[in-house]
Amino acid sequence: MTVNPDSLILEVDSVYAGYVPGLDILQGVNLKIAQGEMVAIIGPNGAGKSTLAKTIAGLLSPHKGEIRLNGQNIAGLKANQIVDRGICYVPQLANVFKALTVEENLEMGAFIRNTPLKPLKAKIYETFPRLKERRKQLAGTLSGGERQMLAMGRALMLNPPVLILDEPSAALSPILVDEVFSKVQDINRAGTSIILVEQNASKALAMSHRGVVLDAGRDCYEGAGPDLLNDSKVGALYLGGGGH
Repeated sequence: MTVNPDSLILEVDSVYAGYVPGLDILQGVNLKIAQGEMVAIIGPNGAGKSTLAKTIAGLLSPHKGEIRLNGQNIAGLKANQIVDRGICYVPQLANVFKALTVEENLEMGAFIRNTPLKPLKAKIYETFPRLKERRKQLAGTLSGGERQMLAMGRALMLNPPVLILDEPSAALSPILVDEVFSKVQDINRAGTSIILVEQNASKALAMSHRGVVLDAGRDCYEGAGPDLLNDSKVGALYLGGGGH
């Protein structure tokens, strides 16, 4: 599936990166994201999915290749500089301040903005009504699904053009997974481009415009989400069966 070059917001071009010098997890990964698009990143454990997310977000620095946001190379910038340019990353773990209230967590999400916080919080509460109900509650007392919603809400306080979600369904019950994924779709429909890193490949592909399959640090397959979901080869290798 070809992405319209005029609508590109983020490009990952032949990126090599890893945690140990001389031992790259990413082996020349390529990825393109269009404005308003949701792209699922799937693949087996150890394929480099979270490494790719962290590299785009500036938590890891690639030693080769480019990452371009609106045509500008951001590879090697620090995480705070990348946030300032419009990419927010929601990690799988440790994604809320447990000792702060829900409202305080949201306010921390916008600490770099010199704008009134009330309308920003009102927008988040509209998207996540449960957070409004829990706004005075300590984040550490929330359920797993509520914490995930708070983590996404805090990132959205900056109204980022690109949101990276790293395993948002991890350790959640099936009901909460459906609820969190429904919110992810709402965020995308509102115009935010989303990179969705997921082990729950079937659900991720079903709801995404496109999917990219990583294996051994390389992008092996790419196509429309539903097409990959129903591809027999992808199904046999990565979805635990012969397609969906």
